[in-house]
Amino acid sequence: MRAPFCAIYDSIFLDLPMSRVKFNATADYAYLDNFKILSNAFRKHHIDRPIPVEMLVKCKMQDNLEFLQWTKRFWDQHYPGGDYDALARRKGQAVGSAPAPTPRASTTRRAPAVAATSGARTRTPLGGAGGAQTAALTQENNALKETVQGLERERDFYFSKLRDIELLVQGAMEAEPELEKDEGGLLKQIQTILYSTEEGFEIPAEAEDEEGELIEEETF
Repeated sequence: MRAPFCAIYDSIFLDLPMSRVKFNATADYAYLDNFKILSNAFRKHHIDRPIPVEMLVKCKMQDNLEFLQWTKRFWDQHYPGGDYDALARRKGQAVGSAPAPTPRASTTRRAPAVAATSGARTRTPLGGAGGAQTAALTQENNALKETVQGLERERDFYFSKLRDIELLVQGAMEAEPELEKDEGGLLKQIQTILYSTEEGFEIPAEAEDEEGELIEEETF
């Protein structure tokens, strides 16, 4: 952003010696020569804005940005309009870019290619540990089945006893109907215990047997 400053102000005043501006400058002394041309133009046209030459040469971002913004505002206010022939103003001087730095040799090593394995992977069969675990689970399952069968036999045994008691109570009340009216009697209390349920328990609804007849589920 050294030589372009000269071109910007020359587009306004058309009197800067653009043929002397070094567009391909790469050294500080060449930058200073360009800023001398720009400073002379500022003095000639009575522009009071100081040019921070040292900061611009050192490429201080904040100073370069501030000076560029001020230059943009000045150009918007004073540019006379029309086309600006930059090539003719610098008398055909070529504008090139600074030589690109020589690329460094890459020191990154390429990882060796991993040979692809052909064929599908096969699962490794479970060894002794897996077999022992399966055997233990099977044994535990068999023990649980035996426990359930024992509980079912015990349930059926007590159910049959309660059913016998229920039939005896019903038979006694049918023989003597007055016993059913005696709420404090022994048979009535036994019947109350047989038919009582826990909180949250619901008596199953009537079920239909295979022949379509409704049967009442026994309750004790």
